[in-house]
Amino acid sequence: MNVEVRHLQLVEAITAEGSVTRAAERLNVTQSALSHQLREIEDRLGTPLFLRINRRLSLAPAGERLLASARRVLEDLRMAEQDIARLAKNQDGVIRVSTACYTCYSWLPPLLAPFHRRFPRIDVEIVPEITRSATDALLERRIDLALVHEVRRDARIRLSPVFEDEIVVIVPRGHALAKKAYVVAADLANENLILHSPADDSFFARQVRAAGVRPRKFSHVTLTEAIVELVRAGQGISAVPRWTVGRASGIATVRFTKRGLWRKWSAATLKIEMPEPVATLIDLIRSNRVTIPARK
Repeated sequence: MNVEVRHLQLVEAITAEGSVTRAAERLNVTQSALSHQLREIEDRLGTPLFLRINRRLSLAPAGERLLASARRVLEDLRMAEQDIARLAKNQDGVIRVSTACYTCYSWLPPLLAPFHRRFPRIDVEIVPEITRSATDALLERRIDLALVHEVRRDARIRLSPVFEDEIVVIVPRGHALAKKAYVVAADLANENLILHSPADDSFFARQVRAAGVRPRKFSHVTLTEAIVELVRAGQGISAVPRWTVGRASGIATVRFTKRGLWRKWSAATLKIEMPEPVATLIDLIRSNRVTIPARK
């Protein structure tokens, strides 16, 4: 490309000042250096940009056209520099967040109110469509923060522990398993197991298969509310985070194995300097103990 940013600045300055001398002072360069740059760009373009009229430089037709572009480009660059300066001072920007579990999106939005009180000009954008590929999206810089309970080890990723949650089995109130203190994988052999994720991707399904058990049927339903309704109607049983069901009527929660099945969640970020807003959001997630009970 023949035209550089310095040439656009030159055209803008000479137009505003009317002479090379004053334009050089405005740009903080010598008159000879600016004259050289003017000759250089005119030679590259093969046409004069300025005409000398009454001892004042006026734009030639080619200069008029270049000035129109110069004003747009230089203004855009000035705005970009201001935006970057605000980002550097944590005054503005966007944090893109995704999680490895759709159920997290029920408690994540309420945390944004205290975050925005501290950083009113920083938006938190929740990106649910990449829930099942949050780590890949992080490495590709499509998100800034991923909440994960399983992640492949990668030297480029920093993992900051944030909380644990317990996966419990939910069954209809009248189901035989509802009377048990806890269930084991063998108890699920004759059941239709309804899960948030496909069986091949499910954290709970892997625990069951590891015990050498395959339920009668695996069903995949994304929405927790739909899963609860199906279980309540006797269409199957499920395994969900304890905090997602609370005291829902018509169903019973049963611990999986005597010690329970717990997931350890981490905030995954790239191993670069962590901006203060991202660190603050992670701290808010870590301190959230209202809907995510700690291990007892």
